[in-house]
Amino acid sequence: MDIKVLGAGCANCHTLEDRTRAALADAGLEASVEMITDYGVIAGYGVMNTPALVIDEKVVISGRVPEVPEIASLLSAG
Repeated sequence: MDIKVLGAGCANCHTLEDRTRAALADAGLEASVEMITDYGVIAGYGVMNTPALVIDEKVVISGRVPEVPEIASLLSAG
């Protein structure tokens, strides 16, 4: 599983990254998690509001920071 957190590197972006890592740990899943701050790359995903969460190249969350259980649900569905 390949996961990307898209954003400018703000507090919300780091919170989303931390919660994503927590959701992975809670679910016992392993994945690469990468923070992407390049606006060109972010725009390439069609994201206008950050932070955003991308799982296996699909944008699943944009413009908000969900709680760990919601992220875990998205991870298991992916």
